[in-house]
Amino acid sequence: MEQTSFREHKDNFMYSTYYHVCDQSEQRYRNDDDMTWFDLMHKNVKVAEMNLDETGTLLKTSRVRSFEHMPYGTVSGGALNGLAVKEWWRGRSIPASRSGIRDVLEQLELSDVMPLVLRSMGMSLSDHYWIRPVDSDITWEEVNFFDNPFSEDMGEILFGAKIETGEFDLSSPDNTSDGVLKKKWRIMDSKRCLIKAGTKPFTQEPYNEVIASRIADLLGIPHVKYSLMWEGKEPCSVCGNMVDANTELVPAARISSVIDRRNDERFYDHYVRACDSMGVDITPSLDRMIVLDYLIVNTDRHRNNFGIIRNADTLEWIGAAPLFDNGTSLMHDVLTEDISPNNVGECKPFGRTFEEQIDMVSSFDWIDADAIDSIPSIVREVLSPENGWNRPERTEALSKLMESRVKSLGCRLRR
Repeated sequence: MEQTSFREHKDNFMYSTYYHVCDQSEQRYRNDDDMTWFDLMHKNVKVAEMNLDETGTLLKTSRVRSFEHMPYGTVSGGALNGLAVKEWWRGRSIPASRSGIRDVLEQLELSDVMPLVLRSMGMSLSDHYWIRPVDSDITWEEVNFFDNPFSEDMGEILFGAKIETGEFDLSSPDNTSDGVLKKKWRIMDSKRCLIKAGTKPFTQEPYNEVIASRIADLLGIPHVKYSLMWEGKEPCSVCGNMVDANTELVPAARISSVIDRRNDERFYDHYVRACDSMGVDITPSLDRMIVLDYLIVNTDRHRNNFGIIRNADTLEWIGAAPLFDNGTSLMHDVLTEDISPNNVGECKPFGRTFEEQIDMVSSFDWIDADAIDSIPSIVREVLSPENGWNRPERTEALSKLMESRVKSLGCRLRR
């Protein structure tokens, strides 16, 4: 029997649902009821059935076949939390705050991002959930983005490419990527790599990712390794995927949702307690995350950019995810003349100030006190003309900021 190709599966899937985007216009193929039922799959495990309307909006989840394989945080007390499933499904789409997304939707003649989730069968490169029409025989091995090629068309559009003529293949993990910065997935030397841009006027975030990566290397903090690359005239950071065909990321937001937060309980304690209930000692990794964020003045460590890795087959918890998404740091959007150790702003996710948050660190014993003195030189090396950075006054200001952060951390180490 001839095997159906990856592309044929995707074409058949989309023809039987709703959207087909080409160089002419958006064409709709509607089921009789303006909605249809899909199997929610976790790899090859049939988890539940989802009722989606023609926009990709989740109307109802029913016929749960495997409660344990439901997305983490969507089952409470052995019962399905329908609102949590809808929140999870909506969260698979590109956020409305993504840089340039309105222009992208206009090009594709779409009013919302949810149809793009349908175009990729709900698949991402962060976990192993996907959808297929009920009673379809499509398998995970045939279509997943970890093992199969995917189109780069959506990524190019997200980076400003214009549709000209011919059909664009929008079956891409870019349709389900999170975050506000421009980003796209690309297969590089057989590896799935994420390319991420910065924001004007300084386009500093890609450089910050590299700085954070080098500091984490120096201090022995598990992290995703970032390097600098150029997309045309635009500096970008690039990193490999932290998960693979057998593992997936469960964000802190989902982990903390499984147990109720006590009155007056800090989110830090609530999260630690949630991890303890899963058998994960999360405190050492939180120590390292808080220290890195303190040094780089990370103002956007929200609850979806840290978490825990688990085995997608056995559901075994492996441990804390390596630190990633560190670019919104080092006062990236502050005018150079306003960069100051006394003007670092508020932080996340456990305290409003960096001083309040670093007081939560349980131990600094893992830090080499002598090594931290070399951290300011990392800033100067990365923010240099050799890397296409030509703002010497800003480099000097950020170096002095880092010297102040290192000095403050050093005082804590000597207590």
